[in-house]
Amino acid sequence: MPQAMRDIKRRIRSVTNTKKITKAMELVSSAKLRKAREKLENTRPYFNTIVRSIHDILASTDGIRHPFIEKREIKKSAYIVLTSDRGLAGGYNNNVIKLAENLINDKKDTSTIIAVGQKARDYYSRRGYEISGEFLHISETPEYYDAASIGNLVVEMYREKRVDEVILVYTHFKSSISFNPKTLKLLPAENIKDDNEIKRTTLIDYEPSPEEVLGYLIPKYVQSAIYGAMIESSASEQGARRNAMKNATENAEEMIGDLKLSYNRARQASITQEIAEIVAGSEALK
Repeated sequence: MPQAMRDIKRRIRSVTNTKKITKAMELVSSAKLRKAREKLENTRPYFNTIVRSIHDILASTDGIRHPFIEKREIKKSAYIVLTSDRGLAGGYNNNVIKLAENLINDKKDTSTIIAVGQKARDYYSRRGYEISGEFLHISETPEYYDAASIGNLVVEMYREKRVDEVILVYTHFKSSISFNPKTLKLLPAENIKDDNEIKRTTLIDYEPSPEEVLGYLIPKYVQSAIYGAMIESSASEQGARRNAMKNATENAEEMIGDLKLSYNRARQASITQEIAEIVAGSEALK
C-alpha cells in the first residue's frame, strides 16, 4: 500500500475518533440543556416578577432618599461578568466578555471585575484588570446561595462606597440556538419601564419606613437578579456547547467523506498504475 494511502487511512481513523468524542459531548450537553431549561422555566417567572416588582416600588419612591437609589458621581464601577468554567462552547464566553469590555472601554483603571466562571477570571487576570471577587465551578449548576454570596459582596462594596455602580453582564437565553449577551444595572437601583408599558401610579405605604423597607428589599432584589441571570447563562452555556459539538460532529463527518473520496481516488490510481506496469511488463516480454 502506498504511503499516501496509509496517511489517509490514519487520518480517517483519527477524525473518526474525534467524531466519537464530539458526538458524546453533544449528547451530554443535550441532557444538561434539558435540565437547565426546566430550571430556567421554573425560575424565570420568579425572576421577572422580582425585577418588575422592585421597579414598581421604585416608581413610587419620589422624594425618598436612600443610598441604594441615589445616583452618585461615578468614580469606580463594578462589573459582574458571568462566563463558563469550561470551554468548547463556541462564542458564548467571547460574546459576553466582549460586551463587558465595550462597557469598560477606556475606564480600565476605574473598573473592577467580579468574575463568575473560570473563563472570566483567566481572561481579566491575564490582562491586568482589578478583580474584587471570583466565583468558580458554579456556572453549570448555579444555586441561590451562590448568587447570595455574589450579591452580598457587591452590596457591601456599594454601601462602603468602594464602587459607585454595579452592572451585571450575562447571557440571556432565547432558544436552544439563540442567546444574547445583556446588561442590567443593579446599583443604584433604577426604575426601568418598557417603552410600550403604560405608566401606573401606585400608592404604597411603607412600614416601618420607606428607608428600612428599601434597605431590606434592594439587597434581596440584587441577589434574585444575579440568580436569575446565572440560570439564564447556565442554559445558554449548555445550548452553545451542544451547538458547538454538533457542528464539530458534522464537520468531522464531512471531513471523513472527503478523506474517503481521496482514499478511493488514490486506490484507483494505484490499481491503474499496477495494471499499467503489468501491461508494460507483458509487452516487454513479447
